[in-house]
Amino acid sequence: MNIAEKFERLGVDNAPGQESLQKNVALDLRGERLEGPAVDFSHGDVDAHEPTPGSFEVFSQGVQEGGAQAYTPYRGRKTILAHVAEKLSAFTGAAIAPERNVILTPGTQGALFLAMGANIMPGDKVAIVEPDYFANRKMVEFFGGEMVPVPMHYAQAEGAGLDLEALEAAFQQGVKLFLFSNPNNPVGCIYSYDEIVSIAAMAKRYQVTLLVDELYSRQVYPGITYTHLCAQKEIPANLVTIIGPSKTESLSGYRLGVAFGTEAIIERMEKLQAIMALRCSGYNQAIFKTWFNEPEGWMDARVAAHQAIRDAILEKLNAAPGVSARPTQGGSYLFVSIPELEVSLHQFIRIVRELAGVTVTPGTEFGPQFTHHFRINFSQNKENAVAAIERLLAVMDRYRKK
Repeated sequence: MNIAEKFERLGVDNAPGQESLQKNVALDLRGERLEGPAVDFSHGDVDAHEPTPGSFEVFSQGVQEGGAQAYTPYRGRKTILAHVAEKLSAFTGAAIAPERNVILTPGTQGALFLAMGANIMPGDKVAIVEPDYFANRKMVEFFGGEMVPVPMHYAQAEGAGLDLEALEAAFQQGVKLFLFSNPNNPVGCIYSYDEIVSIAAMAKRYQVTLLVDELYSRQVYPGITYTHLCAQKEIPANLVTIIGPSKTESLSGYRLGVAFGTEAIIERMEKLQAIMALRCSGYNQAIFKTWFNEPEGWMDARVAAHQAIRDAILEKLNAAPGVSARPTQGGSYLFVSIPELEVSLHQFIRIVRELAGVTVTPGTEFGPQFTHHFRINFSQNKENAVAAIERLLAVMDRYRKK
């Protein structure tokens, strides 16, 4: 593989937040355009849900402080690392030492990149879940790893429905690293206690490094139990957890992420960050002071608002023949299964954007087999989101296979 082919495989055309670059391909546009506010379901709308109270004020204070906040150590400012370690220790139940086990990163995407770069050598076997976060497979390929997909039978499962037998078989094949998101992106399901304990025990037995993406672990809906793998009694020697004040807190624009775990891995991540981005943006680090310090009831209200949007959208989806989605247990995503159409998935997604002003992410970003799925992020204005789904379904009816 040459350098051009390597970057061609990263394929950003259909990635979340991107418009397809295939502008000159003619589309079979049937019927009139459906008017309404444009809605981009490929990512959350931070204008619809206000950021953590006081976040901008704290950011401004950091700017005014100047160099001490701008040029922190590579891992992050010591006072902020201490705050983050204290809050995350209380949240997860794991013992986290700020001077050894934590690094602040430019977003959780930055943390994911650093963690993979710190663990994958060319030719290493890396187990990934299908479906799971779209960037996982691309980063594994970029670092020269060999992907070993593990299916997740999520439709009827009480937990995530991870195929534990397939996971163990992958570990027996010599997998060095296993990464997964919990809550899962794109499905929104949460791993059960039994699944988490089994994953941790197997990783320890086969000496596999675990990378757990817990970005949405604060946004868990009522009646659902969340289990932090890092807090279990039996865990592997090498474990990194990723989290950050981004999605749930509507702070995505500040690019704030955290990774914590095994000291040796955090050290390698620090060395990689030193040549990649130097540090998590200095002024932005100040906003970590608001994390887990929101006003009483603020997080509960945020979760309730998203649950209401989820339920309203699910009502519309479930009423459409051949359309289904598992109710989200945590996070802001729905992975929608659609019927056979007279156009391809990618054509349909472009058509919906043209005719209805609605952007969704193709299921193939989460695994090549998901050609009859798309993902939406329902962290939107509720009224606009429901109207957008109605328009999308109306366009779908025009292209159903007869």
